[in-house]
Amino acid sequence: MELLPRSPGEFGSARYWDRFFRQRGQRPFEWYGAFPELCPVLRKYVRPRDKVLVVGCGNSELSEQLYDTGMCEDIVNIDISDTVVRQMRERSASKRPKMSYLQMDMLQMGFPDAHFQVALDKGTLDAILTDDEEATLAKVDRMFAEINRVLQVGGRYLCVSLAQAHVLKKAVGHFSQEGWAVRVHEVATSGDEQRFVLPVFVYVMTKFRKMPGSAPQILEICPEEQDKPLRVESAERLLEAVKDRQHYALVCSQLSKAPCGEQLSLDLCDKASGRPRYTLHVVDSPAVKPSRDNRFAIFIIPQGRETEWLFGTEEGRRQLAASAGFGRLVTVALHREQRYEGMASIQAELSGKVMELAPPGLPAQQQVPFLSVGGDIGVRAVRHRDTSPLSGDFVVEDVKGDDACYFRRLIFLSNRNVVQSEARLLAPAPPPGQKKRRKDKKKPSPAEPPTAIDKSYLCCEHHRAMVAGLCLLGSPEPLPGAPLAVLVVGLGGGSLPLFVHDHFSQSRVAVVEIDPSMLEVATRWFGFSQGERMQVHVADGLDHVAKLAAEAPAQYDAIMFDVDSKDLTVGMSCPPPAFVEKPFLQKVKTILKPEGVFVLNLVCRDARLKESVLAVLREVFPLLYVRRIEGEVNEILFCQPSPEARRDPVELGARARELEGSLQQLGRPWDSSYVLADMLQAVTIL
Repeated sequence: MELLPRSPGEFGSARYWDRFFRQRGQRPFEWYGAFPELCPVLRKYVRPRDKVLVVGCGNSELSEQLYDTGMCEDIVNIDISDTVVRQMRERSASKRPKMSYLQMDMLQMGFPDAHFQVALDKGTLDAILTDDEEATLAKVDRMFAEINRVLQVGGRYLCVSLAQAHVLKKAVGHFSQEGWAVRVHEVATSGDEQRFVLPVFVYVMTKFRKMPGSAPQILEICPEEQDKPLRVESAERLLEAVKDRQHYALVCSQLSKAPCGEQLSLDLCDKASGRPRYTLHVVDSPAVKPSRDNRFAIFIIPQGRETEWLFGTEEGRRQLAASAGFGRLVTVALHREQRYEGMASIQAELSGKVMELAPPGLPAQQQVPFLSVGGDIGVRAVRHRDTSPLSGDFVVEDVKGDDACYFRRLIFLSNRNVVQSEARLLAPAPPPGQKKRRKDKKKPSPAEPPTAIDKSYLCCEHHRAMVAGLCLLGSPEPLPGAPLAVLVVGLGGGSLPLFVHDHFSQSRVAVVEIDPSMLEVATRWFGFSQGERMQVHVADGLDHVAKLAAEAPAQYDAIMFDVDSKDLTVGMSCPPPAFVEKPFLQKVKTILKPEGVFVLNLVCRDARLKESVLAVLREVFPLLYVRRIEGEVNEILFCQPSPEARRDPVELGARARELEGSLQQLGRPWDSSYVLADMLQAVTIL
């Protein structure tokens, strides 16, 4: 501890370094990694005939090892400390005749202009740039100016650094503005010898002649696992890329020491594009009793299933890890923008990297199992990709579910882990008279999903509950044939209004959708169509309801809100806050018939905000039911304007069974995997 300075400013003091090296003696002091770790990077930029300047050499063995390995011999070392210069001269005088040591201040060097091809700095910039005070920055500017002066055009300034944000920002900003090419290498360091938790980097600044005008900047990063540099578009993006590598190193360090109380997530990016290729979640299960074979496993989530509760939520992943029986489970989600050959290629690609996330004490040669559902990586086919001014980037994709069924999904890429709309696809029937395929003949490719939409099936649990809410209507006629007027705000893929239209033969459905792109998507990709009983109004739902309230009251038997919020900073993703403000809800009540029902899909993670929403709803609607969706944040609220319409859950279940019987008698297609009565079993009267 007595070797450390009393203040960061002492790092620039000759007296401090003289005292440091007198107390330390002849023992080498290696800042940021030993020569074997730095050599793979340095050998790319230091040639045998180069004249090399080492600034702030200290008593590091780096120069000696460059010399002894034959990488370079014409090396001039300078340091502000006369003590260490004398020590190093004595150590190398007889062994290395072409290498010299000089006591010199690098802020005012005595060398002629353009004298060196390489300037090498191992930790010196970090030692000087301890803060962003004006005096410190002025000293760094003088250091950079001197390096610029003594380097030839085409020369390289190699700076070994921990890449603290303020240090990297200063170095990259200065030299890129001077027209130099900037490349940042991450140094591969061994776990046993690594001195710092943070990774070590080498900045490679190559001097070009400064061109008149604004020449394009050359900014690149080269992560430790790849030789080919990756070009980045701005200094800010370069700093972000380095910060990502530092975050990964901190995560690995944390995971290597103890079980992690909370789930950690990180992205592994594609080497060529820099885009996320895998998203990893690390889940520890303290309750699992460790043994040799159950300490660590990797779980590959099939493509398209990363949005499911078991894989897409913290609680779901915790349950998955516990049921798998491993002390640490790393779940791996595959990205839709990437291509994957199969489970074997993914395993080969990930094996080295995931071992960096292994629990403490795992033997280095321990074989780690790769798990999945059904043993494959699933199927995902992107059918359509576009951008909407209102909804942003989105995709329509077909994915294979766990029961070999295929589903079509609409995903907004601003919230890529949430399925916006979903429809089941029907397998095509063979043409009449076609013979069955013989077993020995080649089967059709499983990667090609069917394309016909199954309009009889509601994929989303909250849509099923919203339809079940129609049982609250006090219609004297059986519901399937009752003349219902229904308003749906929020189209998405159109599954909800389509289901109501097709199963309730006398219903008239009006849909309000603010985004015209969604109407096009629903029509082209989800089998939606308009007709005499189905009309879409492209408008803001707030404005449309206000207009209806001003024109004619009591128009609708049922009003359904299934509207997502574009503001992800609010703790309520459905609906937008303006849709649950009291003045607007009063307009909704105005256009609802006295015996009607207002059905609201509420997705709110903020407990206080949710309670305030419920309080406003109670003020406007005297009768309020809630149906919570198991395993999801969604809650379906059924609001009625008349307290006389109150029914208990037993009565609601009876009406639901009556509705199901009527649908079956009318021959309406109805999937047996869900039942309306079940949808109303867990209804609570608020």
